[in-house]
Amino acid sequence: MAKSKTANESDPVIIKKYANRRLYNTETSSYITLDLLSQMTREGREFVVVDAKTGEDITHNVLTQIIMEEEQRGKNMLPVNFLRQLIAMYGDSMQSMVPQYLESSMDAFRKNQQQFQEAMKGAFGGGPLADIAKRNLEMFEAAASAFGNGVPGMPNIPGMAPPAAPTPAATEGSKDEEISDLKAQLAALNAKIDKLT
Repeated sequence: MAKSKTANESDPVIIKKYANRRLYNTETSSYITLDLLSQMTREGREFVVVDAKTGEDITHNVLTQIIMEEEQRGKNMLPVNFLRQLIAMYGDSMQSMVPQYLESSMDAFRKNQQQFQEAMKGAFGGGPLADIAKRNLEMFEAAASAFGNGVPGMPNIPGMAPPAAPTPAATEGSKDEEISDLKAQLAALNAKIDKLT
């Protein structure tokens, strides 16, 4: 007896496209929109779009339509120069190689993106990069409190309180101390960067 598959393990969802341009999800027995197909794509759900009348696979056309709608909404990811180069490749002797090249390039980009995200998590979770990031933040906060907040013409930084009004006698000494501290922190940061590089 065959075991039933869960939604994530199942075959691709069949989406039927009717002549009136409506899309019908056979899994949920409901009409859906291109936005929902776009969401399914981002979630990694596999689907195949077929012409309801002929049974022809039109997934490529529908995915291209989703990209066009996203581009029209102002979420431009495809630069004009890239589009021109892509159009110029149609009919070229190298046309057959372009899809494989684009697919492998996008796979490599995805892998690099994941590695970068993991590295950033690690950088702020511990280790030498976390210390550098922490010091950078401390230096930024010190500079903002010394020069930014409470000084006419300088913007206030959200989440940071303006410094308390110093007494005239303490002003010169505290500013000199803050500048000395900032210089020391900057020197330590430069030393750590030199060690890393």
